[in-house]
Amino acid sequence: MTRSLGARDRFETIYHAYYPAIHQYVARRTDSPDDTADAISETFLTAWRRIGDVPEGDEARLWLYGVARRVLSNQRRGASRRAVLAERLREELAAERRAAPADLDHVRDVFDRLSARDREVLALTCWEGLTGQQIGKVLGCTATAVRIRLHRARKRLARELGVAEEGNPTAELRGENL
Repeated sequence: MTRSLGARDRFETIYHAYYPAIHQYVARRTDSPDDTADAISETFLTAWRRIGDVPEGDEARLWLYGVARRVLSNQRRGASRRAVLAERLREELAAERRAAPADLDHVRDVFDRLSARDREVLALTCWEGLTGQQIGKVLGCTATAVRIRLHRARKRLARELGVAEEGNPTAELRGENL
């Protein structure tokens, strides 16, 4: 390879020459095709960004192995951090759920039985405190469509809870913020 090749030509030459070796190296060290693809992409992105630092000849392959090794190490550290965070969040959420009043378990059960569409519009209203217009932006529909969905979801929830139509629904079921 000569120094007269432009950066793009040099990168393409390196890529075509060493992609199979880097692919095998990374694939043997990852658990999924997605992780493999991510590591290969990151390795060659580094080579492109640092094309002036890539050695000539077969030394380029060794340099790429070193980059791939560091990329894989970063992937493992990131996965480990995400696993620790996910576990901590699971524990916190479980503790919050246990701290909820037991007399609301039937409400939670009824809510969980509603359709995903009903749960979402009710949750955005009651839990997140969004207005009809804001919910419309989240769901990609008009505020009028939100009001209709919300009305129907409230009726289904009230029916499942055994609350009379003209009964005494809570402020959350009335959705006074809409």
